Amino acid sequence: MSVGEKAGFRKQISLPFSKAIEIAMKSIKIRFWRSMITAAGIFLGIAFFSSVRMAKIFSDVQTSIVKSRGVVMQTGTENTGPAFLQNAALIDDAENKSASTRLDWLSIMALIVCTVGITNAMLMSVTERYKEIGTMKCLGALDSLIVRLFFIESVFLGFLSSLLGFAIGWLVISLVHLFMDGVVVFGADFWLGTLKLMFASVGVGTFLTFIATIAPAIRAAQMPPAAALRVEV
Repeated sequence: MSVGEKAGFRKQISLPFSKAIEIAMKSIKIRFWRSMITAAGIFLGIAFFSSVRMAKIFSDVQTSIVKSRGVVMQTGTENTGPAFLQNAALIDDAENKSASTRLDWLSIMALIVCTVGITNAMLMSVTERYKEIGTMKCLGALDSLIVRLFFIESVFLGFLSSLLGFAIGWLVISLVHLFMDGVVVFGADFWLGTLKLMFASVGVGTFLTFIATIAPAIRAAQMPPAAALRVEV
């Protein structure tokens, strides 16, 4: 028997993962509007990211259609067909590459802004929950449990918000091209690109949410219980 056990202390028991999920879901419900603020940052960032990437997918699809049809124009326009076919001769490879580079940079900037927003929202959440965290630690909650709760909350919000953000970005850009180009662009290449983008958007959004939560979660876990209970927010 160890010295701690002789003195009346017992080994701390770690809660099962299912219980941590239950606590995290209740926390989201209790702080619904705060959770919505965090989710909104993820949603807007991924919606912009997916819309930019969808624009690139449509550009690639249009280029593929033009090449497959062998459109050759000497004077610059046709009287029939979508706008991208009528103006195919006026678009060169250099312009396409330049547009693609701009879209890539816009995507990166959207993700950076999204990550900063998530980190800020999670830090605010830690500040608002000083007393709750202090109470949990005084009742014997391990640091690992505190970190786990923050990660479960953020990843859950990140997944749902990323999925919804992708859906909105995809829908808006698809409707624009449906009216401009018609159904000709909605072929196999479009749906394959959409599927890849869906997994990429949801994966990137969830991953960035996880990364952005690391610092706030560690800060919450390292908080001294007594000091947290004394804080007035």
